[in-house]
Amino acid sequence: MMEEKTSLSGFGLFALWFGAAVSMAEIFTGGLLAPLGFSEGLKAILLGHLIGGLILILGGYIGAKSKLPSIMSTRISFGRYGSYLFSLLNVLQLIGWTAVMIISGGRAANELGISLFGFDSINTWAIAIGIFIGLWIWLGKVGFQKLNVVAVVLLFALTLVLCGVVFQEGSILHVKPTDEMSFGAALELSIIMPLSWLPLISDYTRFSKSKKGGLIGSFTGYFIGSSLMYAIGLAIALYAQDASVGTMMMALHLGFAALGIVLLSTITTTFLDAYSAGVTFTNIFPQMSERKIALVMAVLGLLVALFTPIEQYENFLYAIGSVFGPLFAIVLSDYFIFKKVQIEPTLALHVGSLIVWAMGVVLYYQFITLDLPLGSTLPTMLATSIIFIITKKVMTSWTCKSN
Repeated sequence: MMEEKTSLSGFGLFALWFGAAVSMAEIFTGGLLAPLGFSEGLKAILLGHLIGGLILILGGYIGAKSKLPSIMSTRISFGRYGSYLFSLLNVLQLIGWTAVMIISGGRAANELGISLFGFDSINTWAIAIGIFIGLWIWLGKVGFQKLNVVAVVLLFALTLVLCGVVFQEGSILHVKPTDEMSFGAALELSIIMPLSWLPLISDYTRFSKSKKGGLIGSFTGYFIGSSLMYAIGLAIALYAQDASVGTMMMALHLGFAALGIVLLSTITTTFLDAYSAGVTFTNIFPQMSERKIALVMAVLGLLVALFTPIEQYENFLYAIGSVFGPLFAIVLSDYFIFKKVQIEPTLALHVGSLIVWAMGVVLYYQFITLDLPLGSTLPTMLATSIIFIITKKVMTSWTCKSN
């Protein structure tokens, strides 16, 4: 797809990121915030998405400006072999996301399918979702952009229906918080979702027709879509007293509309995971086709979904935050503070940057145990950035060069 000569408009990127945000993962994660009640939960959702979204767009700026895919931009700070390490970690997390989305979408569709058709087979729904993701990839950037706009318009209409049904139940707006979750923990779950897209954002903003339009479209599309899905998940969980997406949807009696939301949202979001896995892979093997690799990644994700217990969801999110929060704290510091905007061709590995990144990973898991008011990701990124800035001069020569 990178080979295609087209570019994405601001509205095209708005539609792409709105479609990415309208997913079962966001609805389910929003439901996890139910112990905070609606008012406090909504504050955590909006503040978390504002913080996470702004950091996400800083990452997207690099792609819009330099035209580099996200993972390739890590060569600026870590060198070629450092970027290979993060490519492998990113491919693993994207295959994991693909599997999580396929199986959670298949499970939710199956619960609705039993109610609508009396048909009970999670694997059949998962395979059907996998086939449609493959079709989305095969259509390429031109085809998918047109289909994505149609899908997003349908999804937006369906989510408006969902909002109307959920918020008719006024009593959920007055549910008081319990002691089962802190505001910091809820904020962390809201920040970490937009940050989970950091290793992907530049894969798309590099195609933007205008830098400003592309960044505004990406931010607003994701912020509105994801905040809305979190709020709906929170409201449905308070209404249905259950965080299972399928159960929540059935409690709303939306029938085929609910099934449409589940299938469309899963396909449009998971497409991005599989495609970016292909883009990331080409950082190591640039001669390979992004589209063909993306199809292989989608198949691998489907196999993982069918044959492994991949739904340990919160721990999966924390693992993503621990790896990619410190990584992009270093890349963003290097790019915006030290103005290092070009890849140095002879830089094979920056050992100093890698050491600071490892310190950031350790800090993340320490911060989780402290249950800080700002969550774990933001303090980790700030601490990693400060360590990097302080040690930058000392570690300038801690590099391996190649001819």
